[in-house]
Amino acid sequence: MNWSEVFHDITSRHDFKAMHDFLDKEYSTKTVYPDKENIYQAFDLTPFDKVKVVIIGQDPYHGPKQAHGLAFSVQPEGKFPPSLRNMYKELEDDIGCRRTVSHLQDWAREGVLLLNTVLTVRKGEAASHRNIGWEVFTDEIIKAVSEYRDHVVFILWGKPAQQKERLIDTSKHAVIKSVHPSPLSAYRGFFGSKPYSKANAYLEKFGETPIDWCGEEAQRG
Repeated sequence: MNWSEVFHDITSRHDFKAMHDFLDKEYSTKTVYPDKENIYQAFDLTPFDKVKVVIIGQDPYHGPKQAHGLAFSVQPEGKFPPSLRNMYKELEDDIGCRRTVSHLQDWAREGVLLLNTVLTVRKGEAASHRNIGWEVFTDEIIKAVSEYRDHVVFILWGKPAQQKERLIDTSKHAVIKSVHPSPLSAYRGFFGSKPYSKANAYLEKFGETPIDWCGEEAQRG
């Protein structure tokens, strides 16, 4: 199974013409993030048969030079968002490495599918592309990973992500849940939740190579 086959299966069962027509108009008349060529970057960097971890976000960042197709990840020249800073703070406390880069492309190449539930957004308008069809598509992606892959770790931060647990076969996958890393909630259970070491412990239990969450550019404690 590969992403092309997954996409074909999804589009054979769901009609996304209205969504694509809407997006064509939005991209031609508005400023929309991410750039059109980066909408599916999460799938380009993480092949289906290499998915080990799924981190579910919501819609992309709506500021300039931020979104580039990976949940929580930011372009190198973009403004560093507070949620990502808190993710890195927990990473340092959990595993002992200090990341400074704003992008998460190395995580994606390690097998971490960084999946937003909505893949596009209008500039400066959070949630502006919700309910146009993306949620149907990404729900099907989650179900496909659950069905065709084994021993994947699903990391669900915040209530919207946790609602996706119903799509996951928890008898053969791990689910790690906590509040969202946003400054509004991080101190209510995200800090100290140790998602990175928990994910790696699960992967190693089933003979999988753990994720190198630190990356080559990180300082390791």
